[in-house]
Amino acid sequence: MGVWDLDAGMRFFGELLQTSFVESLGGEAADFGVRVAINFDAGVELVAPLPDRESQLRTTLEERGEGVIGVVFAVPDADASRDTAAANGIDTYYTLDYDQATIDARHGPGRFTRFYEHFLASEAPLSGTTLVGEFDTPDLSP
Repeated sequence: MGVWDLDAGMRFFGELLQTSFVESLGGEAADFGVRVAINFDAGVELVAPLPDRESQLRTTLEERGEGVIGVVFAVPDADASRDTAAANGIDTYYTLDYDQATIDARHGPGRFTRFYEHFLASEAPLSGTTLVGEFDTPDLSP
């Protein structure tokens, strides 16, 4: 969800969805000119543009307003999905592949054992940000 004010967005969506969000500090978000807050249990990520920074998100919010700006699909094989997109003329413009230390630092210890995703170009038939990723969780069975 794209929002202008991340703190206000966390309050609103936290109340609406009866949950809370954790801001993801550091990492690639600042490189994209955004702040990010996530609730993995609700499956929602909020993004807001950094003040006084040009970004694709800022342009999108100016053109379309706040709301759904993209979707992330969890898939068994992110590279296969990326290859399917490429075969259909859709480019990948960014890839995240975190090691375990980075996963634990950004998303909390023990949440994921794999965090790997491709950002696909925002053009038809996808229209909007589309990501495909592998998000493996630890086996917690006794």
